[in-house]
Amino acid sequence: MSASIPSEARARRVAVVGAGGTIAMHGAHPFDWVDYGDTGIVHSVAEILAAAGEILPGVEIVPVEFRLLPSTGITPADWCDLAAVIDRLLATDPALDGIVVTHGTASLEETAFFLALGHRCDRPVVLTGAQRPPNTTASDAIANLRAAIAVAAAPVARGLGVVVVMNGEIHAAADVTKGGNHQLDAFVSPEFGPLGRIEADGAVTLPRREADPLRLVFAEAVPSGPMPRVDIAWSHAGADGVAIDAFVAASARAIVSAGFPPGRAANGEREALIRAARAGVLVVQASRARRGVVPDQAYNRAVGILGGGRLPPHKVRILVMRALALGLDAAEIQRLLLAA
Repeated sequence: MSASIPSEARARRVAVVGAGGTIAMHGAHPFDWVDYGDTGIVHSVAEILAAAGEILPGVEIVPVEFRLLPSTGITPADWCDLAAVIDRLLATDPALDGIVVTHGTASLEETAFFLALGHRCDRPVVLTGAQRPPNTTASDAIANLRAAIAVAAAPVARGLGVVVVMNGEIHAAADVTKGGNHQLDAFVSPEFGPLGRIEADGAVTLPRREADPLRLVFAEAVPSGPMPRVDIAWSHAGADGVAIDAFVAASARAIVSAGFPPGRAANGEREALIRAARAGVLVVQASRARRGVVPDQAYNRAVGILGGGRLPPHKVRILVMRALALGLDAAEIQRLLLAA
């Protein structure tokens, strides 16, 4: 299934929301692909678009400034504010065909997943970024921006939900991960592969189009009030319960165990996780592996530990955080984890 931007129809209309990141930064020299943050120069989305010129014929682009953030510094409060901006744009501008969010790549997959859990509109939200600043040699910034705008504008993307577009590929928010540090093809969907791609002429091809299973997971698009504390305990050889006990002492509402594949905490962590569950902390067992499911199994259920399903630990954390903010109980959270 594919679609080009129709030239004979009305102009498509896409809002581009700027949230900082490498795509907004300025390198000190043509091959400044590593230390560019040291320049301190961060461009607004309007400046990025002006420098890019006509990105895609037949598409009207509406720049929207959000925040100039490094993605290592984004917080759940920023996620809520960004979701509110997106909801407001979709509610007040019915002519918008879709929204693009430019974002730093370090936490891009987490922001996409958070937004996907509350997205209630057929019009797509597309997150993109860059591995190299726009002014450096062989930068991917403008190509990624063009591809993201093409997806947001394409009629075939209606109902797609929240997706990530990088390196000419379209990825589902639940599947995508950043699998490389500096490579242009860093973003991958290791379990199911990308949903589709953007062709050289801007056409959007979706051979694996499917309904977004995350749409309408939560009735409220943006949680009200502060988000509950949810921590991740990373399993490794010889891990003990010190970090888990510290999370409990810090009033964590939930702890996600990033266990050894296929979903097992280190022996030294197990008793601490059980203690946490008995103390009323929600505990979810996930896996460091990126393929396959951590099921709801008797071994964990007997001590009050949930199964994380197919989501990686950092996305389990986001789903649990939102679920707790809405007052859902352990049984409802387990159902959502296995359905995501």
